[in-house]
Amino acid sequence: MYQKTTICLLGGGQLGRMLLQAGVDLNIEFRVLDHNANAPCASFTNQFVCGSLTDFETVYQFGKNAEIITIEIENVNTNALRCLEQEGVRVFPQPHLIELIQDKRLQKQFYEQNHFPTAPFVLTEKKEDLKNYPDFFPAVHKCGKGGYDGKGVRILETFEDWCKGFELPSVLEKKISIYKEISVIVARNSNGEIKAFPVVECAYHPTQNLVDFLIMPAEIANKLEKRAQEIAIELIQKLELVGILAVEMFIDTQENIFINEVAPRPHNSGHQTIEGNFTSQYAQHLRAILNLPLGNPQLRAPSAMINLLGEPSHEGEAAYIGLEKVLQLDQTYVHLYGKHQTKPYRKMGHITVLGTNRQQLLEKIHFIKGLIKVVSAPNRQVINP
Repeated sequence: MYQKTTICLLGGGQLGRMLLQAGVDLNIEFRVLDHNANAPCASFTNQFVCGSLTDFETVYQFGKNAEIITIEIENVNTNALRCLEQEGVRVFPQPHLIELIQDKRLQKQFYEQNHFPTAPFVLTEKKEDLKNYPDFFPAVHKCGKGGYDGKGVRILETFEDWCKGFELPSVLEKKISIYKEISVIVARNSNGEIKAFPVVECAYHPTQNLVDFLIMPAEIANKLEKRAQEIAIELIQKLELVGILAVEMFIDTQENIFINEVAPRPHNSGHQTIEGNFTSQYAQHLRAILNLPLGNPQLRAPSAMINLLGEPSHEGEAAYIGLEKVLQLDQTYVHLYGKHQTKPYRKMGHITVLGTNRQQLLEKIHFIKGLIKVVSAPNRQVINP
């Protein structure tokens, strides 16, 4: 028998905001903890707590009377979550898995030890260590902890670039000749039921190393789509993770698939599932952590997602130029994240478009990208929603 549920959510960003929106349909109430009093979730719940996600006592006190705890960001205090789990609180994803995924070094070792395909790598403690691996170049140097949206990643094209590496415990990976960058989102509930979403294809911003737009389904051979989904399913089974797992992968020019990184929570590569799929990634995550039957993850229609990023020269109160024109378009859905302040390349929202085929989606993507800009308020030409 299903009853009204309260979920404690660590993190109050846009992923949490969309999770709260999906929870309304299941009579879920949320308590949210975030360090930012103006976080996107703050106005969506009357149980918002402002406090540090990485402080043991703050997280412990926030969750000690919880039924279920989940996350929308990995940078949380897992020691507190371990204590809460031992005291009977259901924590999903499980704290030991959050710890594994918080550290790219541990991630890579896990893939290697369990025979999952990943780019060749070595672990480094400081910049000087890179000089010991001349055969690894061209390479990618990634900080073990703390990187996101392209931060904490440096591409080193030649051995002479070793001096551009990090003075922190990091991973040095051989650079892959990338044909496609893809993602598979997969869900698992406590009963062990697993369902994978179709493969999504990621197009990255030319300079910022973050997603510019996504298209689902990916334009890849059926055998590659099947293999990518199999990898994601095998990985969530091996981890025994409860919830959503986003598995970012590379396909190289020889059609080999490599796991890049994973995220144990709703993910940027699944935003378009809100309109484009029978079950969104957010609804699926809630079903999984509540141990409800998982929903149908298949496509309603081919879809795409465009990230709305702050313009490079603008910082201040956010305004949206061209929003009215976008709202006039059919099968186009605007999601603004409630962030009052814009800054260069900050994720301020996204737009989902549906279509009948890939070419139509690409035309819509490029048309919309030319219509709408996120700027600072002194330059606004329309109302600020």
